[in-house]
Amino acid sequence: MLSKVGVDSEVVELLQEYNLEPDVHLTTWDDYAIMAMVEKGLGIGILSGLILKRCPFRVILKEFEVPAYRRIGVAYRSKKTMSLATKHFLQYLEFRKDNL
Repeated sequence: MLSKVGVDSEVVELLQEYNLEPDVHLTTWDDYAIMAMVEKGLGIGILSGLILKRCPFRVILKEFEVPAYRRIGVAYRSKKTMSLATKHFLQYLEFRKDNL
């Protein structure tokens, strides 16, 4: 199982980096559908740690030997009009960037 092409390009790049060509039978946008299918023994999934923090499914979680990271972006109209929560979130991102 693999997320729709373009959604998890990091996963595709990771597989290519290690010369792995998965035998993909299903693509989906839904991480929970992937976890449910993995729980039923229908394959394996590569999902982000964030989605797996509160995984309600009985699956075995394993980390890569070499960590893989995903880049994210933030878009906003104006710093003047953004909410206080958004401002704090952006400050947190700056903190995380400096402490990786």
